[in-house]
Amino acid sequence: MIKPPVIDFHVHLAEYEWFSPSTINWLQRMNKMDYLEYMEIYKNPNKFEELLKANQVDFAVVLAELCPITTGICSNEQVSDFCSGHDSLIPFCSINPYMEKRPDNKLEKLVNKQGFKGLKLYPTYQYFYLNEPMLYPLYAAAQELEIPILFHTGSSIFEGARIKYGDPLYFDDVAVDFPRLKIIMAHGGRGFWYERAYFLSKLHPNVYLEISGLPPNNLMIYFPDLEKISDKVIFGSDWPSPPDVSLIINEIKRLPLTKTAIDNILGNNAARLLNL
Repeated sequence: MIKPPVIDFHVHLAEYEWFSPSTINWLQRMNKMDYLEYMEIYKNPNKFEELLKANQVDFAVVLAELCPITTGICSNEQVSDFCSGHDSLIPFCSINPYMEKRPDNKLEKLVNKQGFKGLKLYPTYQYFYLNEPMLYPLYAAAQELEIPILFHTGSSIFEGARIKYGDPLYFDDVAVDFPRLKIIMAHGGRGFWYERAYFLSKLHPNVYLEISGLPPNNLMIYFPDLEKISDKVIFGSDWPSPPDVSLIINEIKRLPLTKTAIDNILGNNAARLLNL
């Protein structure tokens, strides 16, 4: 029998080109050792792959981040270089819609010429509502390219973040207008909007619920009927803010769900979205 894969759909690089002070302070608090020492180890992709293996993870989606007014800068080039030559590392680019005249053209180049497998957008950090017209050419390009978009949803503790832009309700417009676009809600509407995120993922065939940043022991509180949408739920850790990913995975395995549901959440759903 083939072992189902474990895919961490939400991983940041240990080293950014620039971290905001609130971000680096948060990372320092979350790690057991000095974060600069930790970063020095895991900025090496070979060491990072060893860490993944030790934490039961077969593949990791590595995210660029272009949020200069809030969290920091991790460029597309940095992510591309980090993932190059490492089959277990899946690069996702990022586009800041305020920094590109033609974000759709930019996305096509990043996917077709640089090999990115998906896109990460940060509305809470980049300040846009999900259904703004300026984003529609970007969504159209992603739909045509058949790549998933991972969106930050819900709350954030970082200075400068504006939570109003994290409301999942606006995905309703996007899902209706782009029915083939693979939409993934990171953090499951964390804080205010768990029920809203759950309902949207149940309603729309192309909308998925990603659970990074949520304590596994609380998942059945936030989403009491999680089993019913277990084919629409994606595991993510938000590493490096929780350094011990295997602890999260083991807690998910102990949830009162069927084995099929757990296998879907930990990797099978993500494998379908990524065409692995």
